Amino acid sequence: MEPVPPPFDPELAAALQEAGDLARPGLTPEDIAAARRDGDAASELSAALDLTLGGAFEAADRTVPGPPGAPAVSLLVCRPTAAAPGTARPVLYHVHGGGMVLGNNRLGVNTALDWAQELDAVVVSVEYRLAPEHPHPAPVEDVYAGLVWTAGHAARLGGDRERIVLVGASAGGGLAAALALLLRDRGGPRPLAQMLLSPMLDDRNDTPSAHQMAGVGPWDRTANETGWSALLGERRGGPHVSPYAAPARARDLAGLPPAFLDVGSAETFRDEVVAYASRLWQAGGAAELHVWPGGFHGFDGLAPGAALSRSARTARLDWLRRVLARG
Repeated sequence: MEPVPPPFDPELAAALQEAGDLARPGLTPEDIAAARRDGDAASELSAALDLTLGGAFEAADRTVPGPPGAPAVSLLVCRPTAAAPGTARPVLYHVHGGGMVLGNNRLGVNTALDWAQELDAVVVSVEYRLAPEHPHPAPVEDVYAGLVWTAGHAARLGGDRERIVLVGASAGGGLAAALALLLRDRGGPRPLAQMLLSPMLDDRNDTPSAHQMAGVGPWDRTANETGWSALLGERRGGPHVSPYAAPARARDLAGLPPAFLDVGSAETFRDEVVAYASRLWQAGGAAELHVWPGGFHGFDGLAPGAALSRSARTARLDWLRRVLARG
């Protein structure tokens, strides 16, 4: 019997129908080039995006050392222009989404800037090499190099290296989770926390939710296979995949920073995100999990005015406030 997908929230279902081809399922390897062209067109439009939020931030691009033997890494650094408080500001280290094959350090940074304006924080958004031209470990090593530079230069940015929060959505959430593992295992700078929004965690693409959402909604099972195959090639789904590529493969989740995880009930990543949160608790870690009923992948970006989107934004900001207050 064919698996039946859970229902979409009615407001979100209407937005998805209105979006049409913009949110269609089924990205294939042959679609990547066209998706990038569409992304480039969107980037041209977003070039007009005010990264200063009306003068609240100063925004600058920085080129910093990349991994050994690899190209330099581009960071977008956005610092509040208001007079510095008595203590150094927290830093939101942002990793963009895009299924491992799309995007740049502008993608999704507006969300991090909104949080930073509320929290008086610095935003550093990292650009990483994309698959399939640059398979694992290139993306996570770029993200790691950017974080090491950020921690080492936090004071010059007006930031506090002890209060860095890793933030990422979709592929960026998976890379943020992988970064937390890599920092733990290499003894690198320790983030204060990690915020993983609908993170892309498991290359095996074989959970009940992955099967339920095949051909349904944005980033379905076909698209997920495309992204993971671009990153891992023939290794995808096999026995020798690194946890720094697919964090769900990690055997040990102890000793990681506190995590916020959220996911929609009607998206491919639901079951792997729920399982990851459960394993964090089982390892003695701190995690807050939200499963948004009827939410599809990226619902809050496609339908920002929907009630569920507003609830999700409130929960994320509240968690950031709490974790920064404790830090």
